Amino acid sequence: MERRITNPWSWQEPFAFVHAHETTGAQKVLYCAGQLATDDAGRPLHAGDIRAQTNLAFDNLERLLQAAGYSLADVVRLNYYTTDVEALIANWDVISGRLAATGTQCASTLLGVTRLAFPDSMIEIDATASK
Repeated sequence: MERRITNPWSWQEPFAFVHAHETTGAQKVLYCAGQLATDDAGRPLHAGDIRAQTNLAFDNLERLLQAAGYSLADVVRLNYYTTDVEALIANWDVISGRLAATGTQCASTLLGVTRLAFPDSMIEIDATASK
């Protein structure tokens, strides 16, 4: 089995994780770290606005997928972690719209959590993609 790490940014280095870890062998799979609503320097954006955070987290996920040679259409699993389940569900059209636009159908889990890595973060999305 071969492994390839993809990091389109460098801000994660002090936190000892990678944004994507690809393994190849009998099949090709990409495991993505959770994506937040952050800018290119890793600074959280859109405090208190779960809709804007969801859109930016998806933007970051799609950027990561593209950097690794995948697209949202290749995603087979999405996990959502949120500090406000009700607010995320009320804005679920953001998620369903993003997935429908690419024909993405994947397994997923939604978890309510007390807090995410940054105190103002309301949603984190992790993904597994396969080709």
